[in-house]
Amino acid sequence: MRISWVDVGIIVAYLVGITWFGVRFRKGQQDIRDYFLGGRTAPWWALAMSIVATETSTLTIIGTPALAFASNLGFLQLVIGYLAGRVLIVLLLLPQYFQGEFYTAYQVIEERFGRRMKSVAAATFLVTRGLAEGVRIAAIALVVSVAFGTGQKASVAIILVLTLIYTFEGGMKAVIWTDVIQLVLYLAGSAVAFGLLLGKIPGGWAEVTQVAAAAGGKLGVFDFTFSLTKTYTFWSGLIGGAFLTMASHGTDQTIVQRLLAARSERDGRLALLASGVIIFVQFALFLVIGVMLYVWQGAPAIVAGQSYDRVLPEFVVTQMPPGVAGLVLAAILAVAMSNASGSLNSLAASSVVDFSVLSGKEADPARFLRLSRRMTLAWGAVLLVLGTLSWGPLLEAGLTIASITFGSLLGLFLLGRLNPRATASGALAGMAAGLAVMLAVKFGTPLAWTWYVLVGTATTFGVGSAASLFEKQMEHK
Repeated sequence: MRISWVDVGIIVAYLVGITWFGVRFRKGQQDIRDYFLGGRTAPWWALAMSIVATETSTLTIIGTPALAFASNLGFLQLVIGYLAGRVLIVLLLLPQYFQGEFYTAYQVIEERFGRRMKSVAAATFLVTRGLAEGVRIAAIALVVSVAFGTGQKASVAIILVLTLIYTFEGGMKAVIWTDVIQLVLYLAGSAVAFGLLLGKIPGGWAEVTQVAAAAGGKLGVFDFTFSLTKTYTFWSGLIGGAFLTMASHGTDQTIVQRLLAARSERDGRLALLASGVIIFVQFALFLVIGVMLYVWQGAPAIVAGQSYDRVLPEFVVTQMPPGVAGLVLAAILAVAMSNASGSLNSLAASSVVDFSVLSGKEADPARFLRLSRRMTLAWGAVLLVLGTLSWGPLLEAGLTIASITFGSLLGLFLLGRLNPRATASGALAGMAAGLAVMLAVKFGTPLAWTWYVLVGTATTFGVGSAASLFEKQMEHK
């Protein structure tokens, strides 16, 4: 065992406490509106915190400092794009989610393009979210194995099973309110890590800035070079980050489900915009911690392409005093559980709601509720398997997987929203072209992943519009 019994006690107390807290929300559930939307009773500020906790994963907490450790604060340029993307969602996508009683983002597609396109969009989400969540689960294994010396499979099982218990029982209401607790915990843990790390650097913050400057500007943020192959520049961050966020927060069921759980469109708007402010502060903190770890280790030589994901977990386990290490590790595990619970609930929601007709299930409330819980268990088993795979550098692996398919989803939503002449067949052709182009881009070009969503979106929208126009012309002949 790598940590003290005091730390073990803190972690176990947290795991048991949060599971018990989440299970309590089972009371009063009568239908899938309660299970998947929490009865639409959560205040906007709780939804904002839930959005941040959901889009933040263990790979964010350990991968973001690793990026700054190996380079600089350039990732913040992408976060600026995250803020711009939220504004565009409020203007373009959010209003349509409150024009009916929707449980998933893809029911909007059904209203516009029919049931077949809803199934295609939902299937794209299920595959993408399943794979991306597999990367995040693998990050859980990394932290647990560093702390306890356990194997990857045991590490994944410990966290996933406990998360599954309260997600299975408490549904979305449990997810939202455990997210709130977990967000507060991991931000507090990160702040503690920042303070202790700064105290271990002899010259304090002055030493950090001096060493960082000597290392080639590790505190630098902006790079105004226009490059299609360089990952983090101002332009790829602003434009690519905006499109990535429009896709992840405007078309991905995991985040859209929080917006659908809002009491009104106004509350959904406030939750989304407030989450952007929190996310910027959070990423800035994580990145600065990465630079401080670099300074604390004596400015080591950086090997291009090497993963430094273990840097933060190793510091927590080996350098923090008993009790504090347990708090920070519990905070990191809180992120993992928060993210996994949100994904489990959204995967189950899309599986049940978007494919209920295909499975022959009628809209009986009690039967749907039972089916929803069984689907949550099924996705828990899938994620358990995916979490044991090897994915390489974790943060970029997760973002790259999502970016390949996100473009076709966003292109589909924008096609339905902005092109009134678009047809279902044209939309299907656009999605197929978008996915094909992105696979070719990923495996055949050096294009940076930050541009992937833009390319996929433009391809899907362009081909979908052209195919729809051609179809209408043929009809008139």
